[in-house]
Amino acid sequence: MLYFKRWQTILIWLAVALSVLYAAPNVLPQSWLSSMPSWAPSRPMTLGLDLQGGSHILLQVDRNDLIHERLTAARDDVRRILRDAKVGYTGLALSGNAVQVRVRDEAQREAARTALAELEQPISSGLFGTGSVREFSVTEQEPGLFRIAMTDEGLDYRLSNAVTQSIEVIGRRVNELGTTEPIIQRQGLDRVLVQVPGLEDPQRLKDILGQTAKLTFQMVDMSVSPQEVIANGGRAPAGTTLMYSIDNPPVPYVIEDRVIVSGENLVDAQPGFDQRTNEPIVSFRFDTRGATRFGQATQENVGRLFAIVLDGKVISAPQIREPILGGSGQISGNFTVQSANDLAVLLRAGALPATLTVVEERTVGPGLGQDSIDAGIMASIIGSVLVIVFMILAYGFLGVIADVALILNVVMIIAILSILGATLTLPGIAGIVLTVGMAVDSNVLIYERIREERRLGRSVLKSFDAGFERALATIVDSNLTTLIAALVLFLVGTGPVKGFAVTLAIGIGTTLFTAFTFTRWVVAFWLRRSKPTEVPKGFFRLVPEVTRIPFMKVRLQVFALSVLLSVASIALLFTVKPNFGIDFTGGTLIEVRAKDGTADTGEIRQKLLEAGIREVQVQGFGEASDALIRLGAAEDEATGNAMVAQAQQILSSDYDIRRTEVVGPTVSNELMWSAIIGVLVAMAGIMIYVWVRFEWQFAIGAIMSTINDVCLTLGFLVVTQIQVDLTTVAAMLTIVGYSLNDTVVIYDRVRENLRRFKKMPLGQLLDLSDNEMLARTVMTSVTTLLALLALYFFGGEVIRSFVASMIFGIVIGTLSSIFISAPALIFFNLRPTKGQLISEEEIRAGEARDLKTEAKQASAS
Repeated sequence: MLYFKRWQTILIWLAVALSVLYAAPNVLPQSWLSSMPSWAPSRPMTLGLDLQGGSHILLQVDRNDLIHERLTAARDDVRRILRDAKVGYTGLALSGNAVQVRVRDEAQREAARTALAELEQPISSGLFGTGSVREFSVTEQEPGLFRIAMTDEGLDYRLSNAVTQSIEVIGRRVNELGTTEPIIQRQGLDRVLVQVPGLEDPQRLKDILGQTAKLTFQMVDMSVSPQEVIANGGRAPAGTTLMYSIDNPPVPYVIEDRVIVSGENLVDAQPGFDQRTNEPIVSFRFDTRGATRFGQATQENVGRLFAIVLDGKVISAPQIREPILGGSGQISGNFTVQSANDLAVLLRAGALPATLTVVEERTVGPGLGQDSIDAGIMASIIGSVLVIVFMILAYGFLGVIADVALILNVVMIIAILSILGATLTLPGIAGIVLTVGMAVDSNVLIYERIREERRLGRSVLKSFDAGFERALATIVDSNLTTLIAALVLFLVGTGPVKGFAVTLAIGIGTTLFTAFTFTRWVVAFWLRRSKPTEVPKGFFRLVPEVTRIPFMKVRLQVFALSVLLSVASIALLFTVKPNFGIDFTGGTLIEVRAKDGTADTGEIRQKLLEAGIREVQVQGFGEASDALIRLGAAEDEATGNAMVAQAQQILSSDYDIRRTEVVGPTVSNELMWSAIIGVLVAMAGIMIYVWVRFEWQFAIGAIMSTINDVCLTLGFLVVTQIQVDLTTVAAMLTIVGYSLNDTVVIYDRVRENLRRFKKMPLGQLLDLSDNEMLARTVMTSVTTLLALLALYFFGGEVIRSFVASMIFGIVIGTLSSIFISAPALIFFNLRPTKGQLISEEEIRAGEARDLKTEAKQASAS
């Protein structure tokens, strides 16, 4: 195990060199990067929205709006088709999710059916038009009464098309804002995800994305007074609609339904200023068809008012003083410079095919992003220093080697994230810090095994060789269980949770390389050069070299206590209930910082209540100038978005909006189910892996231990009322992985001792295995807790609840590995427990025989 061929050495150091090379752009100044040769890596990690500020917005196509639009078009098609076929009809109207029409003459029923069959013709779909769908179905409800309804496949087709078109339009709108590297992608059948990093005005982005931007030019009906229509309950004459202007107060107009020209005929729109009044305006230019229709309409209607309508609201309604034949004009209104520019952006980008509703929003201001970076760096440095110092004190020179491997581990994670173009989030930093703690586990496993082999009488060189060889299987098993949890977390998680899963998974891979391959090479090099006569020792030991604690004697008492606490935790879930965050309940979270002085939570609450915003919770958060505001979930997404905008406007005069998270009721339900499924899938995957690697008794014991950890952690969350959100689910899955990691390490030693001591009673064997692994278990838990404590105290308020859950879970996971998973093997009768106990001398004699056998086998080979 300690011999390396030349090509192996070259590959190891090539990996180290490339890691340093690709990680360097993250710490080198930009001036250095620009002066480096073109072939040199220059791409740093991409920072997530929570680190550099920006907006994450999930938009959903309004199905009802899309259905209404398609049925309106179908109604017009029915009118045209029946007129062309010279079929008399009556009662043509929308009825629910369908169009209904009645044929007047019984003799024309067949002609109508034949003519309307045109609507059932399949339309091409799929890549290059290789597929086809039938958008409408035509049925005759009763003699002469035809019903035209959208098919499910037709609706899915239109939704898919609407999302595709929306992505194109949103891309044009966002690019017009001048932002860098926006992410715009489809999510599911009817949603679009928009992420814009570094955006300083998130509300402006919401305003631009939230408008359909359907621009039309329509005539104003001057034959009827708007006041008369209002007095009549808003019922306008046939062929007209009552609309209001964007003025304050709004002005009513009666608008003809006939569209003269639509925004589809625009070829350009630019902001500018009126030469006479110097007010902001938007100038526009039509294509040839639009210019012809607009010129003809203005020729025929000189002296009348025509309305410029955007999304059902009248922007302006000027009088036609003379024909406009040039195909260009201007839109004036109560514009500011920014609103004129935003309108020009919307018109140039084009209209959305359907209304988009914000169902989830997570916005972080640039100030909070910088604070998160500073907190993350500080926590990482402190956590790393604590672990480094601890390892040197515990293992002396071997601790120094472990620390070098640890630093290389972090460098490799950063390099891989940079190469992949992965996004580093605040939970991602937590994943790196956690990796720092857990990576030490592999070195601890190796070093404790080396010490154990030395105590058995092996030479120094043989001890090192056996230590690496025998620790390999345990290292692989323990890291694979954590990897399963990370993969499930990536598949079911969203946003920052995925970032945590990515860094954790990468950290597992780099740990296997640095702790086993790189450390082994360095140790082999040191052994050849120094030829030590003894294994280096540290300055202290947390656990004596040899312990004989009778864990199995108290197994029943501990198991009963554990079951009692687990049942109590489940009972608390249904009585007290956890403090669910908006990820699972829906609602709004707004973090603010007072511009001057201390945040007054009472004043904030009073202001919002006076504005009619109910279900308001305000609490201090982090520093005295910070406050966290939670608004209850609205009935629908549109109402919730309006409430958030109102709250932000009320607070903006005295407070900086640092972070906003909005989760609609639809998304919150999906997140709840994905979290539950994620935990169950992770546990099932790990159980299958343990079953395959060991035996079924081991798998059941591991799951019992894991269920205990999950139940007690849930109880901890209920008792402390720590907010439960998506990051808490990430913590839960990591606890599952960590607990199984610990359990598998002990199970590996149990399996080894089962082969070595075939007649030893199971209870004694389990005690022996637990005691042999106790030093490793304690050392790993301490190093991981050191890293997590640094995160808890210095990582910032945003991830404190996440880290608190992790700390509790790791303590419970360590105890359950000893007192739950191992005794379960007795309960499920892995081996008969009765028999004569084996003395300490017999155990040592058996180990000596094993050494002699190995020596003979080595000399024979």
